[in-house]
Amino acid sequence: MLIRIRSPDGMHRIEAGLKDTLAQLLERLAPVMNAPSPDAIVLTRDVKGQSILAEFEKSIVSLGLKHGDMLFASVAPSARPSVEPTDARASAGDGSSNKPAASGSLGLHVIQEDVDNQLEKDDGLITRKRDTQFCKHGANAMCEYCTPTEPFDAGYLAENKIKHMSFHAHLRKILSQSKIRGDISGGLPANIPLPLEDLDYRVKTHCLSGHAPWPEGICTKCQPSAVTLQRQPFRMVDNVEFASSAIIDRLLSFWRSTRCQRFGFLYGRYDRSPDVPLGIKAIVEAIYEPKQGWEEDGIKIDVESEDFNSEVRRADAVAGACGLKVVGMIFTDLEATNESGRVVYRRHANSYFLTSLECRLAAFMELRYPNACRWARGGHFGSKFVTCCVSGNEDGNIDVTAWQLSNSAMAMQAANLIVPSSVPSKMCVLEPTKTRYVPDVFYKYTNEYNLPVTANAKPAFPVEYLLVNLTHGFPKDPSPMFHSDNPFCIENRDHLHQVQTLGLLKRHINSAQGAAAMLAVVLADFHFLVYLASFDILGPNDIALIGRIVRDPANSIQLADELLSSSGWQTLLLMLQEASDSDLNHSGQVAGEQATLGAPAAGPTNSGNASAAAASPWACRHCTFVNSPSDDSCDMCALPKD
Repeated sequence: MLIRIRSPDGMHRIEAGLKDTLAQLLERLAPVMNAPSPDAIVLTRDVKGQSILAEFEKSIVSLGLKHGDMLFASVAPSARPSVEPTDARASAGDGSSNKPAASGSLGLHVIQEDVDNQLEKDDGLITRKRDTQFCKHGANAMCEYCTPTEPFDAGYLAENKIKHMSFHAHLRKILSQSKIRGDISGGLPANIPLPLEDLDYRVKTHCLSGHAPWPEGICTKCQPSAVTLQRQPFRMVDNVEFASSAIIDRLLSFWRSTRCQRFGFLYGRYDRSPDVPLGIKAIVEAIYEPKQGWEEDGIKIDVESEDFNSEVRRADAVAGACGLKVVGMIFTDLEATNESGRVVYRRHANSYFLTSLECRLAAFMELRYPNACRWARGGHFGSKFVTCCVSGNEDGNIDVTAWQLSNSAMAMQAANLIVPSSVPSKMCVLEPTKTRYVPDVFYKYTNEYNLPVTANAKPAFPVEYLLVNLTHGFPKDPSPMFHSDNPFCIENRDHLHQVQTLGLLKRHINSAQGAAAMLAVVLADFHFLVYLASFDILGPNDIALIGRIVRDPANSIQLADELLSSSGWQTLLLMLQEASDSDLNHSGQVAGEQATLGAPAAGPTNSGNASAAAASPWACRHCTFVNSPSDDSCDMCALPKD
């Protein structure tokens, strides 16, 4: 006999014998539904899932099934990705395992951000005060004018000028259609499928229709449907908060010195945003500037090179020890005007906000850093990666704008459907080839008669259809994680005569004078920590201990004492002491330069070094930097003396 099975993936037809049991039917159904095991499938007689078939040892005939009957199948909640709260700071600090315990029969887990787990426990309702004009009841009663409203309420969003609702408000809106409200930290009923799924504009490679796989064959089930671009109603991150204005100032110092642009990765964490219902904000603690080519009108970065990625991985490891992660990227687009202190206002509604090239880079980065979500069928949904641009505003002042690319932009980038155009405000749609299927792409706009019009996006369409704008700001009472009194030199600024050297590293450590309290302040510099980790002298436990010192100011002195006595730190001090003669700049010596590293400065040097000190320093003929007499090459530009 033939049994029809309807699932979220479509209709399936399973052949079964008269003596086959329900368990045997599920064994045949599991590979068709891509289920990990037959036990993960919930089989019901009705679409609402109220009559569940669970008598696995009984035959199909004894259950009353006959040829052509239809059943309904779904994946059980135990087989779905489950949530486990993360504590990245604790795991990075004490080296303990952060692996969640297996739940359900499969042990599939999605480790979400802590802020996502917190927001799921919140009911999200927006309280409203008693309306003095319309409310006729007492103080302890409620009516339709003062009852708490949902976070996705259109009237509330319009009244507070919230253009994009938060992601968790969007999730509550979808779940409300299934009568699920309030705390959603638990699971879903067995008859309700996971509500979210990432967009995919690629041809399905494993089509069950029986034809040859793409590109030899294609059908309506495996080809993507037409794409209609429109404004995304939600955003994954609502606000970008820079922990201190000094973070932006240090990035701008490069442009002020060279009039060239700069790129960097934002390292920080996610927290709740009080300005938006169920909102999320990205708190930026540091900016790391990888190797790049810089010009007055742009930058060059090779995001797919091994050198670039290894450098970013090293910064990621240090950030992870401090309880931070990559939250976005930032770049400058500045041009000075003839008026002092003013810059050109070039990014606005009549030109562009992000160029098509910048949009494609942002989409590429969002695909590299997906957002873990237990409500999505694939375990990921969208991305929390943000893109910030430092440019001029309408008043000619330097300002920051924050953006994200929509899920449609991520899907189009993943399917290789778009390419930047020579016009900054236009994104081109690629032409189909024998191996690339390009679906129809449309976008909607309002014409001069105020009527909605659907237009073909080929060959190009405005990039605004891919953008989601965010807010940004600074805290009223800044309390940055990295607050060193003597900032360390920023990486990859050799052309500005700002070179990270062993001599500079020694002087920076020696400024602590061996005191644990001062060392804790010296270590509170992200650029210093990344350079320190590049020598591979300190082990993972030492890096984790430094991260605990930075993120736990209350116990930083005690932890710094522990670091001073560690073998890895003593090895580092010994290496720097041996390298001091060739790496310290004669003109920039500090009082403790000749002293034992990590201890207070000692007295004058012995007579054996007096003759070397008496020799005259030499100026580099390439960069005019004054070097120590014992140096054979310039300590600033690394070029030879002769």
